[in-house]
Amino acid sequence: MQAPRFQTQGSPLDANALELFARVVQAGSFAAAARRLGQTRAAVSRRIAAIEAQIGQPLLARTTRSLALTEAGRRLAQRARAVLEAADAARGALRASKAGLAGRLRITALSQFGRNELLPLVAEFGAAHPGLRFELLFTDRRIDLLREGVDLAFRLTRKPPEDFVARPLLPVRIKAYARPGLLPLLDEPRALADAPLLLLGASRDELLRLRWLPSDPSGGLAASDGLVDVQGQVFSDDLDSLVGLALAGCGVVLAPDYSVRRQLAAGDLVDVLPRWQLPIPEGDCIQALTLPTPLAPESARAFVKFVAARLGANAPEGGISHV
Repeated sequence: MQAPRFQTQGSPLDANALELFARVVQAGSFAAAARRLGQTRAAVSRRIAAIEAQIGQPLLARTTRSLALTEAGRRLAQRARAVLEAADAARGALRASKAGLAGRLRITALSQFGRNELLPLVAEFGAAHPGLRFELLFTDRRIDLLREGVDLAFRLTRKPPEDFVARPLLPVRIKAYARPGLLPLLDEPRALADAPLLLLGASRDELLRLRWLPSDPSGGLAASDGLVDVQGQVFSDDLDSLVGLALAGCGVVLAPDYSVRRQLAAGDLVDVLPRWQLPIPEGDCIQALTLPTPLAPESARAFVKFVAARLGANAPEGGISHV
């Protein structure tokens, strides 16, 4: 039986167009397909619109949060699926023939996240790909990724730049941690007013007003109860130093949870204000930022997938949503 044909207004659809359409159908949304392809959601949406214009028929029925195939889309999906399977098989054979990733991979990350979370993963990934060279820029300075030639950035942000492909990796909370026994577990932030606090940043003479938020907004705690004026005991621009002082029993450190994950697991530190957390203006999630395919090197995309798997924070891509 001959495959159904589509009358286009211009040249016939090529394999790239069919593969893209098949990946959108497979992913269930533009956003999920964009993540898998290493492109922006807007770019994928524009390419699908161009295919529909070339065919002269709508392929996808769009609502604000869902996609559905039209009749023409269902017929084209059959042909596109075969193209996708052939393309994936060819790429798999090509990858199998390679000795491994090679070249330079330039990575930037927040200092604490880079040292605590990324360094062990860089070592493991580098051992699997000895042809790969790493340049690591662990700094809290805001880096211009394009100007400084960065391949991959790990940033704490809720609004990643539109020109980059973003993948959420690790939720972040800033909480109060101390050595066990230094303080009892506290119910309210104002109990910290007289505690010896270890604070990141420059020293200040006046009181610092902190606005704590409930960790569980449904837990019945009022955010207005979270206001507290505190006086720092120790200030530093190095979070590792403050964590070290907390381990020595010198006070309570206010720190992102990823920076004390190992100490918490070992029981060397405890969360003394378990029902509260501090807001993070930049956002509450570490995201990996890469350039769209094909500008991003294969090594950057591979390392992002590796880090996501190791952190156990793969962003859900199933279902038809977030178009």
